Amino acid sequence: MPRRSATDEAAFAAALARAREGDEAAFATVYRTVNPRLVGYLYGLVGHDADDVAAETWHDVVRGLSGFRGDGPAFRAWAATIARNRALDHLRRIKLRPRTTELEDAAADPPTERDSEGLALENLSTAHALSLIAKLPRDQAEAVLLRVMLGLNAPMAAQVLGKRPGAVRTAAHRGLKRLAEHMRRTGGTEEK
Repeated sequence: MPRRSATDEAAFAAALARAREGDEAAFATVYRTVNPRLVGYLYGLVGHDADDVAAETWHDVVRGLSGFRGDGPAFRAWAATIARNRALDHLRRIKLRPRTTELEDAAADPPTERDSEGLALENLSTAHALSLIAKLPRDQAEAVLLRVMLGLNAPMAAQVLGKRPGAVRTAAHRGLKRLAEHMRRTGGTEEK
């Protein structure tokens, strides 16, 4: 995922401030900016149920948004904490009441101004990356997802996970090292 520029962060912070005041268009900007990364993070935690858990997360975000105080990175950390809590709740629920059938994913992404080919390639590479991250030990996978997908720094990711920043840095480093080794071994393709 590309890094955010200072201009992007400033525009996001302005949209966030307006969204806290009830501006629906500003909230849409906040949602479109954060949701794809949030769903990617959740996919690493709950798999194909990520969209459902994201919906629960956004419900909680909307309810608490007027009371939120902080900048863009703090908002992403706050949203990630809510998402993680919803994901853990979801995993406990399905453990108690396992599903008997797999539901088809019917959610469509909003249209973008980018070309379809580029979007398809990005989605394939994102799906491939998420499938590789899912094979990491849980602590490494979560650290990589929070640091890379959501762009959180180590202290914010540590806050989400309830760990020390050094532990998050180490887990992310080990996870990325494993991913790099896998990519070198397989030439970047999926092993059968």
